[in-house]
Formats: sequence, C-alpha cells, structure tokens
Amino acid sequence: MTKPHEEYAETVGELDLDDRNALRRVAGLSTELQDVSQVEYRQLRLERVVLVGVWTEGTTDDAENSLTELKLLAETAGSQVLDAMLQRRRRPDAATYIGRGKVDELRAAVRATGADTVICDGELAPSQLRNLEDQVKVKVVDRTALILDIFAQHAKSAEGKAQVELAQLQYMTQRLRGWGGELSRQAGGRVGAQGGGIGGRGPGETKIETDRRRINSRMAKLRRELTHMRTTRDTKRAERRRRQVPSVSIAGYTNAGKSSLINRITGAGALVQDALFATLDPTTRSATTADGRVYTLSDTVGFVRHLPHQLVEAFRSTLEEVADSDLIVHVVDGAHPDPEGQLTAVREVFEEIGAAGVPELVAINKADVADPMVVSRLLAREPHAVACSARSGEGIDKLIAAIEADLPRPQIEVRAIVPYARGDLVNAVHERGEVIEVDHTAEGTLVVARVHPDLAGALEQYAADDDPSVVVRRSVH
Repeated sequence: MTKPHEEYAETVGELDLDDRNALRRVAGLSTELQDVSQVEYRQLRLERVVLVGVWTEGTTDDAENSLTELKLLAETAGSQVLDAMLQRRRRPDAATYIGRGKVDELRAAVRATGADTVICDGELAPSQLRNLEDQVKVKVVDRTALILDIFAQHAKSAEGKAQVELAQLQYMTQRLRGWGGELSRQAGGRVGAQGGGIGGRGPGETKIETDRRRINSRMAKLRRELTHMRTTRDTKRAERRRRQVPSVSIAGYTNAGKSSLINRITGAGALVQDALFATLDPTTRSATTADGRVYTLSDTVGFVRHLPHQLVEAFRSTLEEVADSDLIVHVVDGAHPDPEGQLTAVREVFEEIGAAGVPELVAINKADVADPMVVSRLLAREPHAVACSARSGEGIDKLIAAIEADLPRPQIEVRAIVPYARGDLVNAVHERGEVIEVDHTAEGTLVVARVHPDLAGALEQYAADDDPSVVVRRSVH
C-alpha cells in the first residue's frame, strides 16, 4: 500500500521530470554564434561534439574517469558525443590547450565525424578558446561553460535562475569578443543617436568597454536581487534556530543519489533524474526521530571536480545552508569507478564554503549494485559511514539511526508537572526535546525530559516538587 507521502513524491517528481524532458533540445539544430549588442553571446546549442582532455597528473584511470564525466556532462546538456581524445602533457599548451600535432588530429576528427562543437575538459583562457576555434573551424567550449549551460537549463526558481545568470555573466565578462574591428571603435559624442544613450556618450569609450559596463550593471542588479531573496531564507533559518530545530544537509557529488535519499527518508517529492546536476533548487523537509524530536533535512546542489569558481560564488548563499547545518550527510556513489575521488572533490568544496568543521556522516549509496569489495574498502576508509541504497531501501534504517544519534542533544534536564491546559508545552517538549518519561497525574502531565534553555525557562514554573534535585539541572554531557 502506497503511503500518502510516497504518492506525493511520485506525483511531484514525475511532473518535474516531464517538464524538464519537454524542454530538451530538439535534434537537428546546429550550433550558432549569435550577436547581441554587437557582442558574441555564446549560447550553447550543443549537438554533435568531440571531447578533448589534457592529462597532466594522476593515473590513466583518473584521466579516463575525468573524460567519462565530461561525456556525461555533455549528454546532460543535450549533445551527442561522437569522439574523444586525450593528450598526456606536463601542462596545457598556452596557446591552444593541446599541442600543435594534436590540433591537427582534432581538426581531422571534427571533419570526419561532422561535429559542430569541441568541448575541452578544463577551463580555457579566452585566447586559448579563440586560437583553437581558428584552428579547428568549429565552436569550442570549455568545461566551465558546459556546466554553466547545464545549470541554466535546470534552474527553476527565481533565485536559482538569478544565481546562474550571475555566474554566466562573471564568466562572460572576461571573454567579450566582437566581430571584426567594431569593438575597437570609439564612441563619439553623437553615439546617443545609435543607441548609446545617457552614459554611453563620451570621447573614447570603445564598444567592448560599453558592453562590459552593461554587464557589470546587470551583475550589480542580480546581486541586489539575490540579497533580497537571501533575506527570506535567512528569516526561515533564524526561525528554525529560535525553535532549536536541528538541521541536516544532504550533500555530495552530483548524481550520487541525494534526492532519492531524501525522498526515501521524508517523502519530499524532490525531482529524481539519472543526470548530472538534476537538483539546483534546494529542498528542505522536516523529519521526526524515533523519540519524537523534529529536525530538518535539506537537499543541496551536487558538487563536481573542478566546480567553476563562478558557481561557488553565485551559489554561496545557498551553500551556506550546508555550512550552517548541525550535520552533513555526505552521500557518495558506491558504484562509481572512483568514489574516493568524489569524496575528496566534495570535501574541497566544503573547505571553500566554510563547512569543513561541521560533523559529517558518510552515506555510501547504491550499495545494492556496487562491488561489495569497494563498499568494504570505503567502510574501512571512512570510520563514520553507513552503506545503503535509496532505491532498494537497504541500510536506510541504519542511516536514519546514525543521523538521529548524531543530532545535537538538548543540554538541560527538567522534571515538571504541566497543567493539562498547557498541552502546547508538552507538545513542544516532544518536538524539540528528548523525552525521558511521561506520566499523567491528577495535577497534570509529569514530564521528565532534556530540553534547550528557552523551553527549560518556560517549564520552570511547573517544576515538580517531589524531587527538587532534578527539577532543573544542566547536563554534564
């Protein structure tokens, strides 16, 4: 029999997934370079692509795993991968990212496959993008632009869209490029007649400077909007803190199964899709421990190796949910070829957002399909870890028990007889405290529990008289 929250989860998730699939790119569209305000705007309509990677360190498996991840990113963006090549170098070529001979091979591969785009597994300098495009004669996109494009497709909330646009503009402002010599022309005093307007007139402002100024103005506006949106979330967070509700963040590598896990635990109805960065808009749901305490579980955006700095900055206000939580459930894909690499990459982001000091519980997901030897290796490597499967339900009870054990415990033990008219206080003790004993007497409800200071103050006037030594006392733990 389907529980109500499971039915809700299926309905909401399926609607979101249908909506996303309805907006997939249509086959047959070619990659285009569009001119907006005389500036090249790199709108990605990826179709038929060739992947290129430069292997500078690590093992062959590391390099191949990185290129495989790039393939998944490209497919998530809606492209068809036709070919891939990898070059071993001490460092990427300063001019064209890959060596001169490899450029010739790449150009031949592009012609042979009919590809319209080349995707490089790294963040390229503007000059590298320009030089490589001039050599291979098709559009060249780097890893950062690809991830930004995926985020732009998947963002649904107003805040998510604003965050992605801000990250895109931060990326674009360093890569403004025009057609011919237009951007080097100076804007004269009559530029207003050509659309420059107030602030665009002047003796010598070039077109690229005008566009950079417009981008900076738009970025400033987006930051103001995000600050306003952040206020609403901060208010909700402050209310949870005031009520002493513990918070748990579900974090980890992209496509590790975080949304499936929160759906399994709470029936949140978060969108689940076998794709990278399926979740961009955080989902927060409440859950209840076995002894009745309420806590929150928040689904967060997934991380990835070399997550673009622009995204970390733009999503910093959202990622603060992770840094401010009482516990991080770090989800790792046990069936991934390199789960240790996932753990390392995610912890690097934790360091960057100030979440390294938050208690961490590792959840090794997909244990039902993972190699048992890999799961055993991870359990031995991570002292505080639980193997589970969001799909089959295996190990979920152990994971929930581990989460409840790691939640912060109230610091004050109270013993009070609460009048029956104050049932709200008894309910608050059940929700926000740790109940030790409850009994119903003629005078009211006898409650022995561990609670937070604010609730202890409210209960003090109802302190039981039979044992003054345990009326209100601070825990030594």
